[in-house]
Amino acid sequence: MNLEKLFHLKENHTDVKTEVVAGITTFMTMAYILAVNPIILSDAGMDSGAVFTATALASMAATLFDGRVCQLSLCAGSRHGA
Repeated sequence: MNLEKLFHLKENHTDVKTEVVAGITTFMTMAYILAVNPIILSDAGMDSGAVFTATALASMAATLFDGRVCQLSLCAGSRHGA
């Protein structure tokens, strides 16, 4: 399987190494959100298991929507901060 042809890497001005690093970075960011979000919201009285599940499902839905409908390589999750 030729990844260049499958993902149109040259057309998108990227390469396999860049995409692997981006994938690892995105995975680590989403893992952080899934770990931290339930902790923060459980301090506000919410069930941490329910918050974890809701965060995971909402992130999955938004990411699939961006990938399929918008044809963007984005990962969408909850945000923290100002």
